[in-house]
Amino acid sequence: MDARSAVLARAREALARSQRGPARPIPRDYIRVGEHAPGSEPVVADMVDKLEDYDAVVRTESDDAGIAEAIDELLGGAGRVVVPTGLPEAYRRAAARSGRELIEDSPEQPIATLDLDRVDAVVTCSRVGISISGTIVLDGEPDQGRRAITLVPDRHVCILEREAIMPTVPQAVDVLGEHPTRPMTWIAGPSATADIELVRVQGVHGPRNLGVVIAH
Repeated sequence: MDARSAVLARAREALARSQRGPARPIPRDYIRVGEHAPGSEPVVADMVDKLEDYDAVVRTESDDAGIAEAIDELLGGAGRVVVPTGLPEAYRRAAARSGRELIEDSPEQPIATLDLDRVDAVVTCSRVGISISGTIVLDGEPDQGRRAITLVPDRHVCILEREAIMPTVPQAVDVLGEHPTRPMTWIAGPSATADIELVRVQGVHGPRNLGVVIAH
């Protein structure tokens, strides 16, 4: 028997074994619901702590003026900023401060026309946050835009509503499960890797700088 036939035979044998009986039940003994309510002070504090541990810069704001100031501050010296078409107008105006040029992303527009390699930053909203892991999830809605605009620019400023911060992953998945076909991007701090000689390098697979505004 040649090598190809041997591999296929083993695959057929493994598939046959897998069909001989019902699959073992998946254990569900992990924590599903956190001790504190979504968006509560302890949950927000845990989220901030995890994000800062990932080297993200976090601002917590309770009014629109503070949110706008935070967006402007976190964008820093960015000159060209891409924004999704559904970004709230107040956030758009904040991103345009200091003479910044805004480039609007629209699903009807070919992504190549945005010239993302020449864009300094992106501003988006988000769908949900997970405090236990410091993760932010985007699901491609109009206030978040397409995945590409959050992966190429060097800086990402993300607005996260405090009521959308869930204590656990299952609670967040329940929210995301309401629209399971939306494209999702899970963010846990700035993009980074330590694959080469265990030296941490940021900005490998996404933005090198992440700024988060926890709003209201």
